[in-house]
Amino acid sequence: MGTLIRINGTVFIISLLISINSFAFNSDTLRKGSADDYSNNPQYERLEHALQRFYEIQKNGGWPKIIAKQKFYLKGQSAPAIKQIKERLRVSGDFNLDDTTNTFTNELVLAVLHVQKRFGFKQNGVADVTLIKELNIPVEDRIQQLLLNMQRFQENPLTNSETRLVVNIPEYKLHVYEGSLHLFDMEIVVGSEDHKTILFNDEMTSIVFSPYWNVPPSIVENELLPAMRRSKNYLRNNGYEITGYEDGLPVIRQKPGVQNSLGQVKFVFPNDHRIYFHDTPAKGLFQYSKRAFSHGCIRLSEPFKLAQYLLKNAPGWNEDKIWNAMTSGTEQWVKLSRPFQVSITYYTAWVDDAGLLNFRQDVYGLDKTPENNFANL
Repeated sequence: MGTLIRINGTVFIISLLISINSFAFNSDTLRKGSADDYSNNPQYERLEHALQRFYEIQKNGGWPKIIAKQKFYLKGQSAPAIKQIKERLRVSGDFNLDDTTNTFTNELVLAVLHVQKRFGFKQNGVADVTLIKELNIPVEDRIQQLLLNMQRFQENPLTNSETRLVVNIPEYKLHVYEGSLHLFDMEIVVGSEDHKTILFNDEMTSIVFSPYWNVPPSIVENELLPAMRRSKNYLRNNGYEITGYEDGLPVIRQKPGVQNSLGQVKFVFPNDHRIYFHDTPAKGLFQYSKRAFSHGCIRLSEPFKLAQYLLKNAPGWNEDKIWNAMTSGTEQWVKLSRPFQVSITYYTAWVDDAGLLNFRQDVYGLDKTPENNFANL
């Protein structure tokens, strides 16, 4: 089995990992590939260092399980579970005091803030059931997660000579790089579990200001037609228009404007999956830590910032012109002076530039497929 990806119009099946039924799989096995594969992506070696620490933790018996009897624990409270939280964090190196009391201290607040950042949660210093669930994942499972992501990074060596727009789905973020330099990132919304965003590489070629939304036939059939039956004015009230008929279905598009589901701008990298970046009128979704809500396209929290960056060397495209184009209500296509590499990726473990090991939830279940099972190691 493998993972379906598309690179510049060509579809490939790439196996992320070799089945454990073939041979024992560990970090030494990974290195038996091309000698340059892992060295070209610093994440590989960062994760390898973390892996060695986790092997030591496993060798010493792992970390204790936290038995929570309430929904959350916070500063000033006392409970047996709070002592267990301290013991768990001490094993992983996130709480370095000898404090073995049942009291939720200031020092524990700082440690909880640290691990909340590790898991991508809102940092409030409260140990709730969601955080405790992550802390209770056995070290053996975390080792498997590290090995899997090391392989993913090994298969995607970095280049230092180009601009890259990198989506990491489990992180719900878009990162912008120039070579090895990380310029900025932003929150994103990705496809839901029923409408997964496809993993592929492509090249962004155009920006569309004040775009029409050409509604996909599946959404027309499953969502718009039922709404039209409930209300004869649904299309008009929501800015839609019928432009024709095809295969027994109306061809529907949504006009530019404040109601448009694509917001005020979209970013095009032509592909067969109909996936692109776009603005959204549903800004409230960015408040959630888990943001898998779309039909597959990627919604941006800061589309104006990305448009500014992509057009920074384009004559005449200053902030005012970009904003006017976004709010004009008239669709305008702008061809970029050069293509920009886009990668839609799936990493559930990595080490950030500050040296913090990050883990994220496996939103699409890709870590759990049979070929990614190292449980018998």
